[in-house]
Amino acid sequence: MESSSERLLTPGEVAALFRVDPKTVTRWAAAGRISSIRTPGGHRRFRESEVHALLRGEEIIAERVNGDSPRI
Repeated sequence: MESSSERLLTPGEVAALFRVDPKTVTRWAAAGRISSIRTPGGHRRFRESEVHALLRGEEIIAERVNGDSPRI
């Protein structure tokens, strides 16, 4: 179960951390390379802990469309 105190990042915030365009982050999420949460308005948000783990090069076990590990 997800922690209610977990900070959620916008695609723009994630993009800034990875130094890519926000659309790239959206494509990663659509491809299952990073998990995302949808807001009631349909916007994507990303768990800060998962994003920082990916930045450190750690593999994240998440539900994926094709079952592959993240390749960011």
